[in-house]
Amino acid sequence: MRAAARKLEQGLADALGGNVYKKRVALSGRCKRGGARTLVAFRRVSSAFFFYGYPKNERATITDRELEGLRLLAKELLGYGEAQLATAVRAGELFEVNDDDET
Repeated sequence: MRAAARKLEQGLADALGGNVYKKRVALSGRCKRGGARTLVAFRRVSSAFFFYGYPKNERATITDRELEGLRLLAKELLGYGEAQLATAVRAGELFEVNDDDET
């Protein structure tokens, strides 16, 4: 996830609008070509929320209706303040990954 977030910072992802991006990632023991797609709420110099992932061989794309829902979710998540983020992490609703995390 950290590597994918760095690629997002570099503009290396497919923009789907409304701060939603599609980013291909490698699965353990496979290359990106045999990996998964993730859908990410992302804003530069802010946060990246990986909120949906699926193996590329199981699904080709998402529907327009799903994308609209993901755009609303992205707007919500990217609008969270520090207190809301901390509460969501404590409640187990979000999992935080920092650049300095080893796991």
